Amino acid sequence: MSPVKIILTLIPFIWTIGMIPFVNRVKPMVMGLPFLAFWLVAGIIVAFLCIKALYAIDSKNNKEAE
Repeated sequence: MSPVKIILTLIPFIWTIGMIPFVNRVKPMVMGLPFLAFWLVAGIIVAFLCIKALYAIDSKNNKEAE
């Protein structure tokens, strides 16, 4: 497994689980949400982008193998 795949796999985990102690606060309000809620919603978007990038990398590898 390449280092890029490992990093793309770890980013969502670190974003949601690893950073919670550092972002667990109510203020500032971002788009009407407490900061922690905004952070978790943003984490869903980041996880989607990481999975999309992993899929693109993997499908490129599958095409080369055929």
